[in-house]
Amino acid sequence: MTQAIQDLSRHTPMMQQYLRIKAEQPHRLLFYRMGDFYELFYDDARRVAKLLDITLTTRGQSAGAPIPMAGVPVHAVESYLGRLVRLGESVAICEQIGDPAASKGPVERQVVRVVTPGTVSDEALLEERRDNLLVALAGHDGHYGLASLDITSGRFQVLEVEGREALLGELERLQPAELLVDEELESGFLEPRFRPTRQPPWYFDPQTATRELCAQFGTRDLDPFGCAHLPLAVGAAGCLLQYAKDTQRSALPHIRALRTESREESVILDAATRRNLELTVNLSGGREHTLLAVLDQTATPMGSRLLARWLQRPLRDRTTLRLRQHAVGTLLEEHRHEGIAPLLRGIGDVERILARVALRSARPRDLGQLRLALGMLPGLNTALAGLDSPRLAELAGETAPLPALHERLCRALVETPPVLVRDGGVIAPGYDEELDELRGLSEDAGDRLLEMELRERERTGIPTLRFGYNRVHGYYIEISRSQAAKAPTEYTRRQTLKNVERYITPELKGFEDKVLSSRERALAREKALYEELLDCLAAELPRLQSTAAALAELDVLANLAARAAAQDLVPPELVDEPGIVVEAGRHPVVEQVLEAPFVPNDVHLDETRRMLVITGPNMGGKSTYMRQIALTALLAHTGAFVPARRARIGPIDRIFTRIGASDDLAGGRSTFMVEMTETANILHNATAESLVLMDEVGRGTSTFDGLSLAWSSAAWLASRLRAFTLFATHYFELTALPEQYEGVVNVHLDAVEHGEGIVFLHAVKEGPANQSYGLQVAQLAGVPREVIGQAREKLRELEDQNREHGHPVAASAPRQADLFPAAPPHPALEALRTVEPDALSPREALETLYRLKGMVDRE
Repeated sequence: MTQAIQDLSRHTPMMQQYLRIKAEQPHRLLFYRMGDFYELFYDDARRVAKLLDITLTTRGQSAGAPIPMAGVPVHAVESYLGRLVRLGESVAICEQIGDPAASKGPVERQVVRVVTPGTVSDEALLEERRDNLLVALAGHDGHYGLASLDITSGRFQVLEVEGREALLGELERLQPAELLVDEELESGFLEPRFRPTRQPPWYFDPQTATRELCAQFGTRDLDPFGCAHLPLAVGAAGCLLQYAKDTQRSALPHIRALRTESREESVILDAATRRNLELTVNLSGGREHTLLAVLDQTATPMGSRLLARWLQRPLRDRTTLRLRQHAVGTLLEEHRHEGIAPLLRGIGDVERILARVALRSARPRDLGQLRLALGMLPGLNTALAGLDSPRLAELAGETAPLPALHERLCRALVETPPVLVRDGGVIAPGYDEELDELRGLSEDAGDRLLEMELRERERTGIPTLRFGYNRVHGYYIEISRSQAAKAPTEYTRRQTLKNVERYITPELKGFEDKVLSSRERALAREKALYEELLDCLAAELPRLQSTAAALAELDVLANLAARAAAQDLVPPELVDEPGIVVEAGRHPVVEQVLEAPFVPNDVHLDETRRMLVITGPNMGGKSTYMRQIALTALLAHTGAFVPARRARIGPIDRIFTRIGASDDLAGGRSTFMVEMTETANILHNATAESLVLMDEVGRGTSTFDGLSLAWSSAAWLASRLRAFTLFATHYFELTALPEQYEGVVNVHLDAVEHGEGIVFLHAVKEGPANQSYGLQVAQLAGVPREVIGQAREKLRELEDQNREHGHPVAASAPRQADLFPAAPPHPALEALRTVEPDALSPREALETLYRLKGMVDRE
């Protein structure tokens, strides 16, 4: 703001109050309550007018200048807040807290609520089937601490990682709605879409954070949570907790524990792999045609969010995976999942409702839905009874009915609660005697008023006399103008209209006070009873949160059973021997969108077949084939069934992909640089238990550079790393790799020529492809026939040259200058070349050795 705005003495009292409050929220839009509108002024007004496409106007003058102003109506504020939050904006809500009648000058106001992208909890502002995570990041010397908090569920997790690649992979998994970053941390490598918010370094102090976290959880130290030795992660967690308290302006009783994650617990996926496999988000940023979209027919939003977390973090623990797999199989038996799904559909989003209960922002309809969910528990318990599955038995215990709580909600709430408590009509008749009595006074008012009207009409003899009520003037007696002269002397005129006069009497005034007082007291009593309900639920919060978590998992397992039945999926065999064997495997997403039948294929990787060099035409299905193997392995490590006739999956520690071509203009990286960066990451980090997908390595540079890089990368993977690798290429020279390296096998995607065209068979066969069919694919793409014809002539010319000279392109192409020219030979090396060892005496040999060593030491 300008100096004129900062000098408060020059402003009106109203603007002085506004600017003082705004100074406390410098980086947030301030919604300043004025009557039926939230107003914004100065820079906030200009910004919101552009963001929301609303009118920018002015309000009088202050400090000698017009005040830019924009506003939104109070009754529609949630929709505007939703739009701003989705744009990444934070908003401070400033309400009137003083009594206008007792105020001298502006009514006292203060910020009562802060809405930020990562801390929203209102149902209207959230995507119901997507986690809304607040994430904090601290770092030092390439070591990073991450903490994530879902304030809508209380899920609080920490993790430490080494290196930027690992960090970016975790951020890609978490997809934070809001990211808090230590302002001293160099974070230029973060993608702009994360929109990091800078926080002072003392917010990340591990000692302060430890005290805050222990106070929150009621523990002496952080040992129970396994993170005491992770100072960066603890500092990030402390920053998150303090930020959440500042924005919510309340206690956070639903945040009861901290979970420490380890990357070694899961199959590690880097950022590129997550994007390339399109697990929950497609390459265009949407949800369509992703693995989640194909699998997700969960009955509850919280089940959908849990399924997404499972897919984003596949586990390595075989015990957990087998328990999940067994539960899915048990639910499939006799179609037991079909009886559970309808019950789950009535559950709703209990997880987020409980968060709003903890934050004291739950609305009557939230409690109505919670009542409905508790009512479903006995039926679910019956449906789960007798199922032979250890995990389902545990979930049945965690979803045991809560009859006392359900009965209280049934007694307390009306059948269809209103939206807001302030409207009244939330508490059911018969729940509270005092409330019923106060309501009776108000409800009997109509009959009493009719009796008074009949009596007054008879007493005064005025046939047009009637009683009425409005919110402005209260109760009144109305007499037509022509009969007004007959009004008794005890009638006091209250209002004169065109054709009638309105009066009040002492008796009617006493009746009015009694009725209006009873209504206000009834509403106050109803609000107090509602707060008692929230207190009762808050006391049961730990038990209810456990129930919600169990219901979400049960929903995911029942959903996986239903999808297995609908999509012909089978349970994979999880074995300890290394390798991946899949018979008649399919791509779980592609087969759902294809109109033609999907062609299934086998894959066999073991100690004798660690790399498949895949050749074949473009559009032949190489990328689909590679991705389906990766997705099959990933599904097996979530506990789900897989799209195949049979699958046998050994241990996998990481999945890597180098697929597709894209540049990073914002980061100043070309397509080839992106390709090489991803390749380098794989070559540095893959192990013998990794699954690696490499597609067309080296195509972003000259033919021989690319071929050399592709050959050496494949050789490194095959001989040094021994990773399970699918290596797709158009360089036919790579089909010679099996002759030099053990465990390398050629396979190809089959196709046949038909006339001048091509028919893709999409079948994987042993051996290399015999040609690339590039011209036929170009013709299918619509390249002009004249261009195709000229290309055929050139191809024949090159093939003839190849037969005559072996490698004509190498002979005819000018030699490429090396970007990094070789250093001149060392003098010692040159001197060594002149030595004739057989002509030297022992003494001369010793002198020569000392001379050469002296030449080296002088460098």
